[in-house]
Amino acid sequence: MTMERAGSDAIARAVSELVPGGRVVAIRALAPDVGAGVARKDAGYGRPMRVEVEAPGGERRTLVFRTALADPFGHDRRADRWAELLLSFDTFDAIPDHVRALDVGAVGPEGLVSLRTAGEPYLVTTFAEGRLYAEDLRRVARDGVVGEEDLGRCEALARWLGRLHREPRSDRVAWQRALRDLLGSGEGIFGIVDAYPPDTPGASPSRLAAIERRCLDWRWKLRGRADRLRRIHGDFHPFNLVFSEGTRFTLLDASRGCLGDPADDVAALTVNYPFFAIQAPGTWARGFGPLWWLFFTTYLECGGGREVLEDLAPFLAWRALVVCCPRFYPDLGGPARDALLGLAERALDAPMFDPALAEALFR
Repeated sequence: MTMERAGSDAIARAVSELVPGGRVVAIRALAPDVGAGVARKDAGYGRPMRVEVEAPGGERRTLVFRTALADPFGHDRRADRWAELLLSFDTFDAIPDHVRALDVGAVGPEGLVSLRTAGEPYLVTTFAEGRLYAEDLRRVARDGVVGEEDLGRCEALARWLGRLHREPRSDRVAWQRALRDLLGSGEGIFGIVDAYPPDTPGASPSRLAAIERRCLDWRWKLRGRADRLRRIHGDFHPFNLVFSEGTRFTLLDASRGCLGDPADDVAALTVNYPFFAIQAPGTWARGFGPLWWLFFTTYLECGGGREVLEDLAPFLAWRALVVCCPRFYPDLGGPARDALLGLAERALDAPMFDPALAEALFR
């Protein structure tokens, strides 16, 4: 049973357990992306609902009820959706400045029930006030220039990741799992490639197959580098970053166990600078280019480690495949897709990633 079929009464019963005596004031769906402009995002992995609650003393709280959607990205089985939300519940609180996980359970015949009965899973989290970082990037795409706040936020993101990635973790199994998920999971390279229609402009089946093979070679290059294991966010992109004011932000949807290569987080964010720029010609020199260079410079200076440049290629390829996938971004044209995949291919062919590779896209 889905959250929609369970209805508002079921949500109200769940709220009464989390906020004793609380009263549901309003329930509304949260769309994956309600913004206008470049990089319109057409798909997400979940169906969140914003729930406004009034506590007995009159205090207002906002909760988010999330369910997982069946899709071709490794979520087609109910067990996949259980695994996704259970992992979210287990890991969200391990990441600083992230929304908190409050409850996990199932949607059953009588509404929302505990895990001892079968049904579709749900997850409850706190709500993050503010605006998606993607809206900042859309404004830069519109205006063609960055401001002081844009630079400050970019620097804050780089420094935050540098701190998160600083402490080594010792777990060879977790390292090998992270590399395996990079390629073989439904959300990884294989799953994303499977979502491309065979006639996608700029992404022929033969080209995608060649990228897959290059990435498999990289898995074997990195497989013995368990010393690179760190705490990571796992999905550090502009649609999971909510800025409230200034450089203060909250994170959403930490993913895949939150252990892996720091290059994962770096690629997830930075690929968006050329991705947005290529859809808004003329915005690289004074807009996204300065953000690209500032992020890499700051991250390396604050202790992120140059090893990230040695490892970045397959993670950048994965994120390029994501932003080029018509399932996620249907408005991206063939020439833009060809250019972004070309950036990934050049990175895969180089022994170490050079941020200057992005400049070739805008000459």
